[in-house]
Amino acid sequence: MASLETAAEHERILREIESTDTNCIGPTLRSVYDGQEHGLFMEKLDARIRNHDREIEKMCNHHFQGFVDSITELLKVRGEAQKLKSQVTETNRHLQENGKELTTSMEELRQCRVQQRNIATTIDKLTHCLPVLEMYSRLQEQMRAKRYYPALRTLEQLEQTCLPKAGQYRFCSIMAENIPKLRIQIRDTAMSQLRDFLESIRKHSDKIGQTAMKQAQLQRSLDSSVFPQPRVLLGRRGRKVVPAAIRAGMGVNPLSEHDTGVLDVEDEEEEDEVPGAQDLVDFSPVYRCLHIYTVLGLRDVFENYYRKQRRKQARLVLQPHSNMHETLEGYRRYFNQIVGFFVVEDHVLHTTQGLVNRAYVEELWELALSKIVAALRTHSSYCDDPDLVLDLKNLIVLFADTLQGYGFPVSQLFDMLLEMREQYGEILLKRWNVTFRQVIDQDNYSPIPVSTEEEYRQYTSQCPFQDPELEKLPFPKKLPFSEFVPKVYCQLKEFIYACLKYSEDLHLSSTEVDDMIRKSTNLLLTRTLSHCLQYAIKKKNVGLAELVQVIINTTHLEQSCHFLEEFISNITNVPPDTVNATKLYGTSTFKDARHAAEAEIYTSLNAKIDQFLQLADYDWMAAVPGGENLAASDYLIDLIAFLKSTFSVFTNLPGTPIEHATLPGKVAQTACMSSCKHISTSLMQLLLDPEVRQISMGALHQLDTDVKECESFARAGPVAGFQGDTLLLAFSDLRQLLDLFTQWDWSTYLADYGKPTCKYLRVNPHTALALLEKLFKPMKETSRKNNVFAQFRKTDRDRQKLIDTIIKQLRNLIAQHHT
Repeated sequence: MASLETAAEHERILREIESTDTNCIGPTLRSVYDGQEHGLFMEKLDARIRNHDREIEKMCNHHFQGFVDSITELLKVRGEAQKLKSQVTETNRHLQENGKELTTSMEELRQCRVQQRNIATTIDKLTHCLPVLEMYSRLQEQMRAKRYYPALRTLEQLEQTCLPKAGQYRFCSIMAENIPKLRIQIRDTAMSQLRDFLESIRKHSDKIGQTAMKQAQLQRSLDSSVFPQPRVLLGRRGRKVVPAAIRAGMGVNPLSEHDTGVLDVEDEEEEDEVPGAQDLVDFSPVYRCLHIYTVLGLRDVFENYYRKQRRKQARLVLQPHSNMHETLEGYRRYFNQIVGFFVVEDHVLHTTQGLVNRAYVEELWELALSKIVAALRTHSSYCDDPDLVLDLKNLIVLFADTLQGYGFPVSQLFDMLLEMREQYGEILLKRWNVTFRQVIDQDNYSPIPVSTEEEYRQYTSQCPFQDPELEKLPFPKKLPFSEFVPKVYCQLKEFIYACLKYSEDLHLSSTEVDDMIRKSTNLLLTRTLSHCLQYAIKKKNVGLAELVQVIINTTHLEQSCHFLEEFISNITNVPPDTVNATKLYGTSTFKDARHAAEAEIYTSLNAKIDQFLQLADYDWMAAVPGGENLAASDYLIDLIAFLKSTFSVFTNLPGTPIEHATLPGKVAQTACMSSCKHISTSLMQLLLDPEVRQISMGALHQLDTDVKECESFARAGPVAGFQGDTLLLAFSDLRQLLDLFTQWDWSTYLADYGKPTCKYLRVNPHTALALLEKLFKPMKETSRKNNVFAQFRKTDRDRQKLIDTIIKQLRNLIAQHHT
């Protein structure tokens, strides 16, 4: 079995040797020498060699004759080959000689072909390089022309399209290295132009806002002329639409180095048409910078920078000047700058995609609104000129309407205007207080003389007055009131007009306007005019004639109050009988003033009477007069003459000068009664004065005579309208007391005391006792002296006993009254 395997292995090795390259036979032979059957293999190898030799021999024997024939043929061919070689050599010599020119031509042709190939290659390379150079040249030209957005587009096309096609050239490498630098240059230049633009619009916000407010005012004028009814704001007005090419970032005209973003419109302002606010501003720096940063992938950076810078500018714009409140121009500049700022922001909002959004603008407006309201509240509080406040209100309304036209909410501004209405009312009250006082100081407190019908109509047109009796009188004649009445009535109407002016354009209903005017007018009447009337009444050196004229004036003003009601209703178109309508308090104001003037007349008359009474010089120890009639005291005669003269003037009795006014009947009666009562009371006080310790019957008779003089004055009727002897009742207390003592009718007094029919009903026991003690004191002292000498006449003793009895009974009456 092992020999079979060895034989097979040797057979395999032999086949491998036969079929393998001799260079690779080494491993095969190594396997033979490594084995144990080396000799056996050599035998087989020899046998195989012998087999191959026998086959080679057979093959050679088979092909020997052909080989011989081939050799013979080959020898023959060699001779022919020599001949052929000679012929070829000769032919080659002739060919070389004859082909030298052709070879030269062919070389020249080859050189031409090479040149053509080089030219074609050069043309192909230049075809790729020339667009790069042209584009780079265009880029340089755009950079010089400051057309940065097209330059950025050219730069992008150069980098992404042209340079890759051009291949690796040195100039391409230089260009590629410069591209980032150019981008940075474009970015920085665009940002520089944006900064210039921002600085420019900050400086020119005043002009932009002024134009926008002019435009809004023009629109409002057009609305009011076309639509008589209250106008309705029409949304955003006068907007200039930015072309689509600009919004898309294409076709933006470059600015020169001196462009600021604000166009020169001085020539345009001379024309009738007011230019649009956006016509003043070239926004291309914003659009350009936005597009450039968008292309550079830095849009967020640009948006944040723009918003941050605008917020800073907003804070500067919203900071008012410290002296803004001094003039209207200060407020106007403040509002113009704010309007200019938000007009720019609104335009950027609507012409860019996302540079600013609605939330950002609304946030800025909320911040601005709070600061504006706070600034206006602070600065307007310093103002004390109603005309300036009214102009400021109109300016705020125009400011609010302008921004409302751009879609900003302005309700807080109108709320603040309603708050300012209270301040405006207070300032008006102060001004009218001065005006009323001037009218009072300038008034002559005399009825107005009119010489012609024209003058009469002029005064009656200034204030409502109708008097058929006066109209029948011929000219010249006098109106009952002084210049005070028409002037005050006109000033009341002027005040109402001033209140109405403030209420205009505040988007209030007629009822609200009517209510505001009526409340303000009530304040004017009840506070300002009332105080001024009190000032006129309480003023030093005011005479009775002036007080009478004040009463007449207030009476006519009171009668004109319902005309004021109608006047307010006419200008507000609110009927006076509307439910919950505020009523004017003018009637009560003038009534109070009239009552104060009446009280002042009474007080003044009484003060004048006191001056006369101070001249009274009674001899309280005068003896009882004889048969001659006593004359009234001189001071009393002068007092009665003064009262007669005064009341004849006040009541316009026959003979009264026309320059004086007529006192109303009831006031004259009250004044007369008050004067008589004051005289009676003063005489009673003189009689009962504690300093007067003793009184004689002679003094009582003198006082009785003076009282009779007063009663004669009262009986004569110095003032018409008293029924019977009503005026005499003022002296009844004093009359009954004097009668009781002069007639010595004590029995009647003591018997009828307390009865309604008592003759001395007005005599008080206290008064009678006090006077009796004063009268009895001198008699008592005399009796003491007589007692010393023990000489007492019977009549004196009886009279003394009677007086003691009367005193005792009077004290009993007083005790009973207390019980």
